[in-house]
Amino acid sequence: MRDILSDLSDAMSDPDPVRRAQIQMKRPLPKRFYKDVSTDKAEEGFRILLDGRPVRTPRKNVLAVPTQPIADRLRAEWDGQAEEIDPAKMPVTRLVNTAIDGVAENLDAVFEEIVRFAGTDMLCYRADSPDGLVERQREGWDPVIRWAAEAKGVRFILVEGVMHQEQPAPAIAAFAAALSAWRDPLALACVHTVTTLTGSALLGLAFAEGIIDADRVWLLAHIDEDWQIEHWGTDEEAFHRREMRREELDVAVSVFLEMPR
Repeated sequence: MRDILSDLSDAMSDPDPVRRAQIQMKRPLPKRFYKDVSTDKAEEGFRILLDGRPVRTPRKNVLAVPTQPIADRLRAEWDGQAEEIDPAKMPVTRLVNTAIDGVAENLDAVFEEIVRFAGTDMLCYRADSPDGLVERQREGWDPVIRWAAEAKGVRFILVEGVMHQEQPAPAIAAFAAALSAWRDPLALACVHTVTTLTGSALLGLAFAEGIIDADRVWLLAHIDEDWQIEHWGTDEEAFHRREMRREELDVAVSVFLEMPR
């Protein structure tokens, strides 16, 4: 039997390892060629089996995860495929493939990318007007800023406007030290997803540490956007993009919460 998803495994040239692994999923759809989907426990972790044979990622690594609940999610996605294997309908599989093929082989690069996000974290850039938005940012973002400073030693400088403010090297180092607790390919893939979808590495870290949940992360990430919507409205396309981002965030959050502690 041919390697599973081999039609999707051409080498990518995108410099971002996470994006590269995601792009690998965008290939002509292979036909469903299996009947039974199951899981088992092996040295690599909990594997997904198609007609008794292990699934492999686009780069031909074994598709395996650290817990049975995540494996059950994968099994449900594979079992739910119809005549074709459609990655667009397999968000957990895409995330796990990203972790195995993109993050595990480029762990330092992905880790440093999240740290770079922290250096320009959205929570540090505040509006100077109108007063309602200023107050909403303060009420929402200040508790996260205080937690990062008091619990993790991440003492960032806050500024008004969008002019770049270089953050102190000790603060960046403290953030990197805190992020090191999640230096695992799948955990880091989840945190990276939360970070890039929200524009805030602090929100990603606060979620990972259990300080805020997914709903709070989403609310805090969209304070500015929600303010604009309240005053100027939105359009259907923008609403659809936002819903898609929320779905992607929820997948990353659910997988992260089902990882071993």
